[in-house]
Amino acid sequence: MRELLVATKNQGKLREIRELLKDFDLKVTSISDYPDCPEIVEDGKTFTANAVKKARIIGKYTGKLTLGEDSGLQVKALGNKPGIYSARFSGPSATDKKNNEKLLSSLKKVPQSKRQARYRCFAALSDGDKLIGVVDGSCGGLIIDKRRGTNGFGYDPLFLIPRYKKTFGELDPSVKAKISHRARALKKLKILIAKYLKT
Repeated sequence: MRELLVATKNQGKLREIRELLKDFDLKVTSISDYPDCPEIVEDGKTFTANAVKKARIIGKYTGKLTLGEDSGLQVKALGNKPGIYSARFSGPSATDKKNNEKLLSSLKKVPQSKRQARYRCFAALSDGDKLIGVVDGSCGGLIIDKRRGTNGFGYDPLFLIPRYKKTFGELDPSVKAKISHRARALKKLKILIAKYLKT
């Protein structure tokens, strides 16, 4: 079975990626399975730059088919912040809870009708350090003023999908797996992987 190494330690992200790629005959591992992997400093100015950096560095180090992914939340009223800093929005010791609290305080004076946001996901696939391609996906919603639901991770309990009148924290994971930014990016990634595995 061919291995796909996901350049992340985020277990929530890994769980979603495994589920989205379950149709492939791939053993999906992560850098948690390779403790000697170099630490990646996410210093790119864009999601794409960070995704490519992860895929290339970890791919080169392990010689494996590697998926580098970078994703985050862009809130229109905050000039598309937190963006690439989504995971560390509340500082060096950031947690999901602290990030959510900072987001709510940043939007305190912004009315609900002006709280448009979108989740973005960029995924880069490399074989060793040879880049195969980069894909992206996005999902639009609104930021509500109180956390709802316990599913997902990150900003999911605050991210409302108007069509369902539920947050990602409340939505059944099977629904999120069809409409999320990561689902949309990985749908495109599947085409890249399928082409690559045929060569």
